[in-house]
Amino acid sequence: MELKVTALVMEDGIATIWLKRPHRLNAWTGRMHAEYRWCLAEADAEPDVRVIVITGEGRGFCVGGDTEALAGHVKKGGYDPGTPAEMSLPGFGIDALFDASFAYHFGLSKPVIAAMNGPAAGVGLALACFADLRFAAAGARFTTAHGKLNLPAEYGLSWLLPRMIGLTRANELLLSSRVFEAEEAKTLGLVNDVFPREALLPRVYDYARNLISTVSPNSLRQTRWQIYRDLHRDVASAVEDSEALIGEMMREADYGEGVAAFLQKRSPVWDKDV
Repeated sequence: MELKVTALVMEDGIATIWLKRPHRLNAWTGRMHAEYRWCLAEADAEPDVRVIVITGEGRGFCVGGDTEALAGHVKKGGYDPGTPAEMSLPGFGIDALFDASFAYHFGLSKPVIAAMNGPAAGVGLALACFADLRFAAAGARFTTAHGKLNLPAEYGLSWLLPRMIGLTRANELLLSSRVFEAEEAKTLGLVNDVFPREALLPRVYDYARNLISTVSPNSLRQTRWQIYRDLHRDVASAVEDSEALIGEMMREADYGEGVAAFLQKRSPVWDKDV
């Protein structure tokens, strides 16, 4: 696929997906959505990639739907996503509950980290919330945005935010559409940490490399799927599935390697083909 508004860089076990409309603070478009899905699918399928990082080029992460496109919807009298009829299906096929736009993140086999280098609003905030972990640049400003445009909470934010930060706090952000900064987002539990802008990507890459070196690939994969499946079901099913997984994964070579590394007080050498 020809990438015009995104970029995909894969090196040292990390795939970085860049949103690349810096002149528009990486405002979301149908083309960006199609390219983003393709990049995710490529990164998830690449055996050497262990962690996926999403960030924005320039001053913004993603400020939501492009205002020119929003104006176009008004002229057309309704919503036109501007996406092709057929798009890549990253994360599809793992669980029917994940086979939907943006929910496909939950079906990916590798952890996703959002490096929120600047403003995020609307769909841009939802995109970050669908990542497994979020790190933000100091002073970056965020908003759900939808209320000021006569829109509903977008792309699953009404499902995500109450689960991430609790109903009371989520309601306040969703109902008011107010602007809040990265430091408050950390206090709310919406982001994992806040770093100076120039240190954001280096710190995110350090975190990603630590995941790669200390946690087995299959543990990362199965734990992600457990987390997102368990958000949808009862505790008994979660316990039963975890017990079955324990039995399966203890027969894998990486279990023996993990035990040996722990006993020998050394770093593990994981099987890249798992």
